[in-house]
Amino acid sequence: MTADYIIIGAGSAGCAMAYRLSEDGKNKVLVVEYGGTDWGPLIQMPGALSYPMNMKRYDWGYASEPEPHLDGRRLAAPRGKVIGGSSSINGMVYVRGHARDYDHWAESGATGWSGADVLPYFKRQENWHPSGHGGDRSVRGKDGPLHVKRGTRENPLNKAFVKAGKQAGYQVTKDYNGIQQEGFGPMDQTVHKGVRWSAANAYLKPALKRDNVELVSGHANRVIIENGRATGVEITQGSKTKVLNAKREVIIAASAFNSPAILMRSGIGPAAHLREHGIDVVADRAGVGQNLMDHLELYIQVKSTKPITLYRYWNLLGKAYVGAKWLFTGQGPGASNQFESAAFIRSRAGVDYPDIQYHFLPIAVRYDGQAAAEGHGFQAHVGPMRSESRGSVTLNSADPMDAPKILFNYMSKDQDWQDFRTCIRLTREIFGQDAFKPFYGGEIQPGEAVQSDEDLNAFIKEHVESAYHPCGTCKMGAADDPMAVVDPECRVIGVEGLRVADSSIFPRITNGNLNGPSIMVGEKASDHILGKDPLPASNMEPWVHPNWETEQR
Repeated sequence: MTADYIIIGAGSAGCAMAYRLSEDGKNKVLVVEYGGTDWGPLIQMPGALSYPMNMKRYDWGYASEPEPHLDGRRLAAPRGKVIGGSSSINGMVYVRGHARDYDHWAESGATGWSGADVLPYFKRQENWHPSGHGGDRSVRGKDGPLHVKRGTRENPLNKAFVKAGKQAGYQVTKDYNGIQQEGFGPMDQTVHKGVRWSAANAYLKPALKRDNVELVSGHANRVIIENGRATGVEITQGSKTKVLNAKREVIIAASAFNSPAILMRSGIGPAAHLREHGIDVVADRAGVGQNLMDHLELYIQVKSTKPITLYRYWNLLGKAYVGAKWLFTGQGPGASNQFESAAFIRSRAGVDYPDIQYHFLPIAVRYDGQAAAEGHGFQAHVGPMRSESRGSVTLNSADPMDAPKILFNYMSKDQDWQDFRTCIRLTREIFGQDAFKPFYGGEIQPGEAVQSDEDLNAFIKEHVESAYHPCGTCKMGAADDPMAVVDPECRVIGVEGLRVADSSIFPRITNGNLNGPSIMVGEKASDHILGKDPLPASNMEPWVHPNWETEQR
């Protein structure tokens, strides 16, 4: 099989590239995906989000190595093994990130990726449905493939969360994806007409209707490199090994875990590590698999004095009702991810833009679907955005079917502990505002007895969880940066005809959930691959608190 472009991975960025690279009908595009179909209510119903993430059918099932700073805990590290990738199993929260995140990218060597540079690509991907909730339409896209909306926010706890934030002295924002990220307000979700609007629904399925796009089922083992140039991809289909030939380029978009693993199996990576596994070195790139970042979060949970939370559906009959209503009408609680209010705040004076994120949820429950306590409750997911801790992805062996070794090195910096203690204390202050008095029935966790730094640290160590935002393992930077893996056009340094374009190229993690930025990378990389001029930079100036140097709120 031969094509102009071969994309490894039908995830968030890969789907976007399949759509854009084939758009003019001239280029033959093959998309290699090991996972299967996304058909079925467990993926397509937004309210069922806790199921696909915990199913071997849809998830690679990765976990971290024992984390040395978390008493050896192994944390789940899910990635989507299905068309749409992680956009088919995630929480459907849509966050662009802050413009200054991307300014940092540009300053660190990823020239052309500043906030002004990437905003036009966010607009190009979006089809935003404001639904009368306010926001700045001038900086939001209106005709892109990716539908973005807001939930109904009918549950009074959602508005209580925003009101409490205001009472605590924080900003209120009508659109954190617009000019002003900082503050409390409604949360965006990638849901359309009651259905999860994954990258597969937005990009891949329309692309597959074209004669020049084909989805190839198989496991990508390695990129074939001849005389310094990528010429194809070796895949396994069942018991057979095949080679797909690329006339122009191979693009890896296989996640922050699998993209560096494929590079290393192809001979691109730290030379000593490759030789350790008997792999011939094609390009000695020390940064492959390094710079692994993630967001961690805690659930601060409170009992509700009123039976108004989603717990009323937390039984067999209730779940059957939610599922039936969604199936027959596309409406009801099943039509939303239920993350309908959010906040981005600064932890202290002197921080120039938000470094703490909140997701509010009107039930006390874990991502794995386990209720933390019997009865009605609500919770805030909270965590710092810019930890300095860094981990790595390395090979366990040269066997393509062997899972990579993932070590995040979570909580390895003293500042991480201070930041999480701050998160807990600020959240308690927010939940203690008058807006929550009619609903507040006492803290479930950490528990009101957990107050000292020592006790809070013990709680953090036992309960902190990944927010499932891995990135950075194929860092984008200047060609003379020894730790850069790709240049600002996503080209793998030292190899012709090979690019990486997904969350693995992030030089630094962005503020918030990573699905939106990953799709943006696919959008922008497509223009680089096709040799197009980048979209004209925006002149939008992001809002920054006027007294950020001296005031926390």
